[in-house]
Amino acid sequence: MFAIILMLSFLERRASRSKIDGKLHLLNGRFGIVIPLDFVGTYSNRWSFGFAFGATANKIMFLFSEGYLPLRVPQWAQALVLLIGGTEVGLSYFPFFACLSTEFRITGSVLGFFYTFTWFIITIINIVQCPHGQVMGDYEKIIFYWPSLICLVFLLGRFALMFVKALRIRLKMDVSSQENHFLEVHQAQHVKRLLRKPPERQAQKSWFQRKVYEWDPCFQFPGRMIGTSALALICLYIFIVIEFYIYKEFSQELKILEQRFEELVDYRNGSEVLPPAVLKLKEFINVTQGVWIFTTFAASLTCVSYVFHILACYRKHMKRLWAGEKHFLPLRSREPTSSQSVAAIARYSGWQIAYILWGYLVIHVVQCLFGISIMYSFVLPIQHGQGLEVAKGLGIGILTVGIGRGLMILQIKIAARFFLQPKILPDDKQKPLALNNRKAFHNFNYFLFFYNVLLGLGACLFRLLCSVLLGTWLIARIDRTIMQKGYEAADIGFNTWVGMIFMDHYHTNPTLLSFCHILLAGTTEKKLQKSTQYCSFNNTSEPRVSTRARARWLLFYTLLNNPRLTELRKPNVQSGTSAVPQNPCV
Repeated sequence: MFAIILMLSFLERRASRSKIDGKLHLLNGRFGIVIPLDFVGTYSNRWSFGFAFGATANKIMFLFSEGYLPLRVPQWAQALVLLIGGTEVGLSYFPFFACLSTEFRITGSVLGFFYTFTWFIITIINIVQCPHGQVMGDYEKIIFYWPSLICLVFLLGRFALMFVKALRIRLKMDVSSQENHFLEVHQAQHVKRLLRKPPERQAQKSWFQRKVYEWDPCFQFPGRMIGTSALALICLYIFIVIEFYIYKEFSQELKILEQRFEELVDYRNGSEVLPPAVLKLKEFINVTQGVWIFTTFAASLTCVSYVFHILACYRKHMKRLWAGEKHFLPLRSREPTSSQSVAAIARYSGWQIAYILWGYLVIHVVQCLFGISIMYSFVLPIQHGQGLEVAKGLGIGILTVGIGRGLMILQIKIAARFFLQPKILPDDKQKPLALNNRKAFHNFNYFLFFYNVLLGLGACLFRLLCSVLLGTWLIARIDRTIMQKGYEAADIGFNTWVGMIFMDHYHTNPTLLSFCHILLAGTTEKKLQKSTQYCSFNNTSEPRVSTRARARWLLFYTLLNNPRLTELRKPNVQSGTSAVPQNPCV
């Protein structure tokens, strides 16, 4: 591992030279810093980085369960020990990312292939020697390690393909396409689409495009988002498997308790208290087992959909920021500090995975409690022949809620009919907020005051229920705050999301990158013309056009396609007319 990092560092050259380079001329700027992954603007090898992150899933879950505690330290120092464990995991998987990111393709592919193959062989030997475990029993390691094995196999194929492509380029049998472009192709296409006139008729979209997801060829997710999503899905799978086996052990303990109750009943014949208790225990075990299995699938599908939905929200938020829209963010989160954004992009990937895992557990437990309550409130009484009583109680409850809701609607209708003045214009959508029949209105408020106290109690409980449901349902969504308006700053997960998207917005904005690309290209062209002796022969085939005429023509063409910009231009004081001709045919 350290040999690979040292070799890649030897191949890298430092941009700035130090004093040691003057003393040791053989270094020649070597031993530069090796970058494992550009967390801001990586768009190449995105899926390779995703599978590289997936290969680390087992070690991440080992750290997540706090199993890495080689030293006996006080509880307050466990965070430091886990930090050391995270650094160790990062170093052990560092060659995967470094070999994928290096510009020296042949060396990186060879070193990455052998390092990945070594990890693959060690994992296979570990599984073959001891396939069973202490937590889940039979075939524990096979169940845990097969996603990581698939990721390692993919990386082996990727490094082999990198070696073949690099070798063909070295032998001049192929043209290199791995140049580092300041402006990506999809970013340039996005800017071109902004400059084009939008079509008059929009293409008809399918139901999937309107309701689920619409692919955009001018947008690509960075490698950080792809890797985070892949690692979150694999960690979620491992977490679900561990939870299932823990529940299996718990259900076995309940069955042992049931058997002991039955043995106690057989020992004490003639008892009239224990048999109903045993039947209720059997019923409780069967209900919880069925509800737990059903809610496992429901909670799993919810969290898996959250992983993909967060990607869709990332694209939506980035496009809004590119368009200059910030109204979808809370007022206090619209201008995060630079330090918060830099720290947020470092925290985001790890926090997103932790939010998905803990969110799954919370959602699963809440869904299971609601499922058990529904079973004991409706399903079991109907099975026991108490369906009429259930229907009667349900009807009374619905009628009570309906009457309360109806009285609330009736208050609104009475207020609109008797206590508001007529519309000012016939086309107005609603009446003005001006009181009418004031004496009747005051009596109306007085007599309903006492009733609304009781009605407010039910509304308060309903508000609490909605808050609990929405809070638990959205706990895994780091892209959406679950705090009340004005308290969004307390949601540090959402603040991490906001800082991350602002960091990406400032560093991957296509319009800004296109502008910088034009400036750099123009500067390079001017330097080339100054350094060339026969610069007058560069553009002999093109007509000579003055810079001022070219700028005026481009201005005219831009304002012709964007008439609204003429209102923002500074008017000509002398002529008093706009700089753009009114006749588009000029």
